[in-house]
Amino acid sequence: MKKIGFIGTGVMGTGIINNLLKAGYPVTVFNRTKAHAKTVLENGATWAKTPSAVAQNNDIILSMVGYPQDVEAIYYGEEGIFAGISAGKIVVDMTTSTPTLAEKIATTAAAKKCYALDAPVSGGDIGAKNGTLTIMVGGQQETYQQLLPLFDVIGQSNHLFGNAGKGQHAKMANQIMIAGTMTGMTEMLVYAKEVGLALPAIIKTVGAGSAANWSLSNYAPRILAQDYTPGFFAKHFLKDLRIALEEADKHQLNLPATKAAAELYRQLVDDQKQGNAGTQALVKLWWQES
Repeated sequence: MKKIGFIGTGVMGTGIINNLLKAGYPVTVFNRTKAHAKTVLENGATWAKTPSAVAQNNDIILSMVGYPQDVEAIYYGEEGIFAGISAGKIVVDMTTSTPTLAEKIATTAAAKKCYALDAPVSGGDIGAKNGTLTIMVGGQQETYQQLLPLFDVIGQSNHLFGNAGKGQHAKMANQIMIAGTMTGMTEMLVYAKEVGLALPAIIKTVGAGSAANWSLSNYAPRILAQDYTPGFFAKHFLKDLRIALEEADKHQLNLPATKAAAELYRQLVDDQKQGNAGTQALVKLWWQES
């Protein structure tokens, strides 16, 4: 069995690592804060002191960190992945990052006689925990084929969209869609609450019709329970929307609904200081819990 290295043990990374361990893969992990790796270490993962050490001792190196600058640091830093990698290994960045950086990583990997995929995911903490993620991939067909057994462990759906960077473009399309469902779901609840509708009943009713969507099914019940723990951080969603809008600008596209969603999440993250809450905390812009 291939030895797996994983960099980033956040909400999503922890679920993915646990599923790899359950499937019998030997997994070595690194995280900036070792305490955040406690769960996966207790479940059988091995600790490495640097991303370079992860790359040295494993066949496939997966990464899932917060921001493009974090990706840049773990790949190109003095003790980064590319400082420790050797020919024939595969790197897979699962962070939602920029297509440009994905292309840069693939170019560097090729120069080192290695292989690279960008493979961001959708499905949140629930998908990571249950192994039901959707994986959007960019890179070479041959490399993608090699990773299919691993992708089948952590996800229920995967698709290769083209060369390096195309996985990130697919994730931008996904986030544009989610922006609409999150704003619709939160405004629906605000309206229903204001006019005196029973919220559990309206969630069930709307969810049974043509307005059904993942955000409604998974996040509306959390809002009713006043649970704003992050299945996906609001600050990371804001980052994603900004990347999507930057890419749209490059293609001279105007996405007014996505711009509006980005501004609402900017208010939530910057003005309300709710960046570490889950994306469902967007509803807090309109109502206060009793």
